[in-house]
Order: sequence, then C-alpha cells, then structure tokens
Amino acid sequence: MPRPLGDRELRELAYLHFSVLLDARRRLAAVTAVNIDGASLLDLERTGDWELDPRVPATDQAGPGLYSDNDLDRGHLVRRRDPGWGTIPEARAATEATFVYPNAAPQASVFNQSKELWLGLEDHVLHFAGSSALRLSVFTAPVLDPDDPSYRGVLIPRRFWKVAAWTEGSAEEPVLAAAGFVLDQAELIELDEAAIAVARLGSFRTFQVPISDIEAIAAVDLGELVAADVMPVAAARPGRWSELESVTDIRL
Repeated sequence: MPRPLGDRELRELAYLHFSVLLDARRRLAAVTAVNIDGASLLDLERTGDWELDPRVPATDQAGPGLYSDNDLDRGHLVRRRDPGWGTIPEARAATEATFVYPNAAPQASVFNQSKELWLGLEDHVLHFAGSSALRLSVFTAPVLDPDDPSYRGVLIPRRFWKVAAWTEGSAEEPVLAAAGFVLDQAELIELDEAAIAVARLGSFRTFQVPISDIEAIAAVDLGELVAADVMPVAAARPGRWSELESVTDIRL
C-alpha cells in the first residue's frame, strides 16, 4: 500500500476488495487501493447510496454538505465496478461499499461524467493485461496540495493521480509492471467564498506520466512501482508528460 510522506493524521479503512487511507485534516483520501480480478468481474446494476463511514468522525469526512447546491460531483476514487468480483453477493457488497464518503472526492461535473479516458483507464489496462489472468492493483487519489482553493472548509483538489500495476511474463517468473496517470481539472473550477461555478468552456486534461513524478507531486511513497514503470525513460524528462486524447495513446 503506498503511504503518504510526512506527518499526516491517517485513518486506514478496509472494505471488501479495496482500502482507503483517509487524511483526517483534509477530510479526503490520501490513497485508495483496489484489487481487480477481471476473470471474475461481474457487471451488476448500480445499487447503493452515499453514506458517511460510521467508523470515522463525521468531522473527518467531506460529507454531503460539500456537494449540495453546486456543480460538484461526488467522484468515486475506487470505481464502483472495480471491486465487484467474486460471487454475486460478494460483488454486490463490494460495489455498494464504494458509496462511502471517504471514497469520494469533489470533481467538476463535466470532468466526472467523461468515461472515455479517466474512468476507462482500468478497463484498458485490464484488457492489455489479459496474459496475467486479468488481475490488477489500482491506486487512485487526489493530489492534496496545500495551495488548493478552499470551499466550505474543504480544500478542493485540482489534480488526481492513478497508478495501475500488473504482472507480465510467466507464472514462474512474473515481472511487475505499472503505469501512472494524472488528470488536471484546474481549468474547470472557480471558487469564491459563496459559491462554486464550473467553467462550461473549460477542459480537463489527462496525462500518462512517470510514476516518479506522481511521487513528487502527491508526496506519496510508491515504492517498487517507480522501478516497474513502463513509460519510456526518455519520456521522464521534465515537460515530457504525454497528454492522452484516447486510450490508444496509452503506452503499456
């Protein structure tokens, strides 16, 4: 499990097939992690309602008050579908567990509704990783920058990161591989003390980036995932982030 750097007050929350490290000061997840077994993944209808996690004080969670009467969506960090594998009861319990506020982050509505890139990255990597029995571990979180704009007592993240990890090679000699991504919604949000507005003509941008850069901007220790990065070394130079227009631009 990746761990945030520095002295943060973290609450580790385990759910079925996924986990959340909640930053109590920011009231948002510092890291989420999900294991995906694509071979037994089920396509279940959407069920579940957003709820506070009773194991955590409500004051440590960015709850429903943050999302009312504005253009902010409660964006899943661990996607609803990703932990939905195993038996039908297991899969349903796991997908419904994703509707918990520690697994939510404020996202501009037009950002969250795009499924072509950010919300489809796991599907693309799962398809690519078919030779490893369709098993992935995916880590996702907002970049908790201390300079993020404040709204209703919560600092609103402007960027999100994701790292997908899988194995290549034979069962006898598996090789760890990983890919890192950043999504920027800075152009979509405008905050003031009274309201939030989405810039309708703005755009979000999705990048494949060196995992070492994610460590630096998110202040999270990603361990051996850095050395397992499949992004070419030449692309790791400053200014060489690879902007994605479609999943076909992803380098795995």
